[in-house]
Amino acid sequence: MRSLIESQLSIKLDAKLVHELLEAHGEAKRNYYLGGFRLAAVEGGRFCEAAFRLLEFISKGGSFTPLGKSLANTDKLIQDLANLSSSSFNDSIRLHIPRSLRLVYDIRNKRDTAHLADGIDPNLQDATLVVGVIDWVLAEFIRLYHNVPANDASRIVDGIVKRSAPVIQDFSGFLKVLNPKLQVGEHCLVLLYQRGEEGALYSEIEGWVRPKMRKNLRRALYTLVNEKDFLHFDGTRYFITRSGEMYVEAKSLISPEQLAKQP
Repeated sequence: MRSLIESQLSIKLDAKLVHELLEAHGEAKRNYYLGGFRLAAVEGGRFCEAAFRLLEFISKGGSFTPLGKSLANTDKLIQDLANLSSSSFNDSIRLHIPRSLRLVYDIRNKRDTAHLADGIDPNLQDATLVVGVIDWVLAEFIRLYHNVPANDASRIVDGIVKRSAPVIQDFSGFLKVLNPKLQVGEHCLVLLYQRGEEGALYSEIEGWVRPKMRKNLRRALYTLVNEKDFLHFDGTRYFITRSGEMYVEAKSLISPEQLAKQP
């Protein structure tokens, strides 16, 4: 998906800036999934650097602050963007994206190593906010500047903002669950949580689960569909239900901490 997004956005936007934007986005999410919450916020700031330059590119006829040179005054840029004609520029470019970037920027610059007075480390909550915002900003750029049919653009956006399972690593389409302690049912739930609205064929699930799970796979899927309502089967593909998502989250089956608990 990364290569498709990069190629499509680069048709209408500066290719180097798009590359920097996607690099920072990927690193922020990778660090977040692996529990590097402070690093996720740092990469969120790097994402903002690229995104602000893209806003310059869009609003100034292709010119922007060169990479390697500090942005002079983001507050002025935000104000200048707000003053753009609403008839010529989308509100996301004028208002919503700049204000969202300001929030992430401030978290990177002003929270850093701070701790709340009650002893709660804010790094997790800050990183969760940062990742959510940069997902939304990237999805907005795709929505506004895609060069593919609307349905394809919608699927790309859904892929960015969908729930993700940090305990899953994607090897060119092969989904490997990095928690060997899960039983077959929970293993399947984590896989389908990751797949979201795309769902999965039985053959795909069979290929992803551990070999010892395959003899009980059909029974486990039947139970999840018909006895627990955690999955839906449309005759071809399996999909996780809202009840299934809630179960996965309540049991913390996909949290970054699960990786740290492995022996």
